[in-house]
Amino acid sequence: VTAMTRMTARLMDAKGVTYPAKDILSWFADADFVHISNEVSFRPDCIAEGSGTMSFCSHDSYIGLLEAINVNIIELTGNHLEDKGTEWVDHSLQMYRERGWQWFGGGANQAEGSQPLTMTHNGNQIAFIGCNTVGPFASEDSGGAARCDFPVLQETIADLRAQGYQPIVTLQYLEDYNYSPTPAQMADFRALAVAGAVVVQDSQAHQAQTMEFYNDTFIHYGLGNFFFDQMWSDGTRQEFVDRLTFYRGD
Repeated sequence: VTAMTRMTARLMDAKGVTYPAKDILSWFADADFVHISNEVSFRPDCIAEGSGTMSFCSHDSYIGLLEAINVNIIELTGNHLEDKGTEWVDHSLQMYRERGWQWFGGGANQAEGSQPLTMTHNGNQIAFIGCNTVGPFASEDSGGAARCDFPVLQETIADLRAQGYQPIVTLQYLEDYNYSPTPAQMADFRALAVAGAVVVQDSQAHQAQTMEFYNDTFIHYGLGNFFFDQMWSDGTRQEFVDRLTFYRGD
């Protein structure tokens, strides 16, 4: 979860935009791709609000934090993208476009957001696809997160695998503050693994959750908070940054 808002934003205003990454820059220095789920849209006049607010925006300058860790793939499955209006989704997409960044799991409309992001790098064919189960969602003519349609998602995963791609599937699922996933979460994630995903991970967990290998698929049920201000428990302070290595198609 990345949401550069509330107390995180106030910290950035006080100590500098890149301050939250000062001790972890080396983690991202040599990655070919840095994928992050950024749940909040940018707005040039955004002012950092207090800890109680649940309507989020990020000041345009905060994109410097993502630049500092070499982000180049933005996941848009988050449920706060439209908090200040769908026009700021479009504004954010333009900021990503200007930097040559790619995105998936959301976009200018539902059709765009539901399309996989495919690439070939050093001979490896990789596909990213994601969606949101809780809303709000993009519509036919306005931006936001892509709505999950699990039967369609499973068909898309199988088709990508048949074309030689290795699908990485990410979900904005129901939030649950436990280390263990719920039975429904396990069932849905494993079904995507069976469909052909090589990696399935959640993007909603404010508390880090467990991981498993299900057949040949790596499932991580919750990476936890990254750039966000929930500091009230061990669970919400702990986080994973997963490093995935693809070599000769594996």
